[in-house]
Amino acid sequence: MKQIAQNLENIRKTIPENVALVVVSKTYPATTVKEAYDAGQRVFGENKAQELFQKQSLLPNDIEWHFIGHLQSNKIKYIASIVKLIHSVDSFKLLKAINKEAEKVNRAIDCLLQFHIAEEESKFGLDLEEAATLLQSNEYLSLRNIRLVGVMGMATFTDDMEQVRKEFIHLRQIFERLKKKFFSGDDHFKEISMGMSDDYPIAIEEGGTIVRIGSAIFGKRNYL
Repeated sequence: MKQIAQNLENIRKTIPENVALVVVSKTYPATTVKEAYDAGQRVFGENKAQELFQKQSLLPNDIEWHFIGHLQSNKIKYIASIVKLIHSVDSFKLLKAINKEAEKVNRAIDCLLQFHIAEEESKFGLDLEEAATLLQSNEYLSLRNIRLVGVMGMATFTDDMEQVRKEFIHLRQIFERLKKKFFSGDDHFKEISMGMSDDYPIAIEEGGTIVRIGSAIFGKRNYL
């Protein structure tokens, strides 16, 4: 327990006050998450809807849950009533599905548009043209139960930090173009979610407002 608390303290010292820390709790048991909670952390990120749902029922109610993984439409129902922010909206189809499930539970869900900024084909995400088409459509403008509050991206998994920096700069530029063209009067559209355990300092330098850190706090994941 002391190690997790110490790791959290060390990480927090490197993160400015204007940047939010999402502690990535995927694959770690609820008891481990509770250790981070007891050390003062309140924002956690999961990448599987059913795992988030299960942990939420076991942990304190004042936790702010973020969904950070690839989300399947048929799994939204598990998190629609409890998730604060969905980072990974990578298609218009998914955005509409989130809106539908949010309407059922009578709330609006904050979302980030995920962009493909990495060289790896395995990464999900929109490109700028797809996003512009989405945001200009009447169908998008009719959605009442979602609110777009920014963008998210995952850099290439590489030791080349200059490449990672270029990709983060690219995401910030995407954010700035969308902000200017579609959200200039919208104070809620302000988030750039980028950066994980290995590269979050670069993400912060390049304008990230949310960083997603897990293994640097909890230790190596045990994937079963």
